[in-house]
Amino acid sequence: MLLQIAVDSAAQAVAGTGEAPTLSFFSLIEKGGWIMVPIGILSILAIFFIIERYIVISRAARIDPGFMNNIKEFLLAGKTDSALSMCKATNTPIARLLEKGLKRLGRPIKEIESAVQTTTNLEIYKLEKHLGYIGIIAGIAPMFGFVGTIMGVIKIFYNISLADNISIGLIAGGLYQKMVTSAAGLVVGIIAHIGFQYLNTMIDRVSFQLESTAVEFIDLLHEPTK
Repeated sequence: MLLQIAVDSAAQAVAGTGEAPTLSFFSLIEKGGWIMVPIGILSILAIFFIIERYIVISRAARIDPGFMNNIKEFLLAGKTDSALSMCKATNTPIARLLEKGLKRLGRPIKEIESAVQTTTNLEIYKLEKHLGYIGIIAGIAPMFGFVGTIMGVIKIFYNISLADNISIGLIAGGLYQKMVTSAAGLVVGIIAHIGFQYLNTMIDRVSFQLESTAVEFIDLLHEPTK
């Protein structure tokens, strides 16, 4: 019955104007009510953090293939100062890791290993900065959409109680709010979740590179004495 009323109303509107009614994006957002404000803020924050972390992690993942070879050649030739200067001039997590190890040359291997491992953990922690915010947004954005859904249902029953009858006009506003907020919350949550997982994958690759470099560096310390 409600579907028939909706169809008849749409048909009358089209017949009266001669063209199909349109609904702009901003009009659709407006139908969602005030709950779209926090959802919109969450979407902006999610996009900002995803782009910011992507840039930072991408830069950290850029490794000059000849960098480690040059460090190895310097160490084998006994040019520790040159290796240290090269690390200081290179702004990457791997360079900072090697710099920390080079500054402790001459000390026990265990102490050097500990310093290198600590630096590795610190660099990974820096890369993971703000990832927690993206994860939070992925979790709470759909919840805001659900709140909008509940508000839309409440609005529908409130309008029906005031008019003491059921018509498509009474429930249309609540349905708009219900569907728009649900869709918006899910979209923001999906974007944040995808960004969170992808950035974590990028960090895992950088972490593997750091761990591999740390092992190679410790092994390299034994070579000049062979």
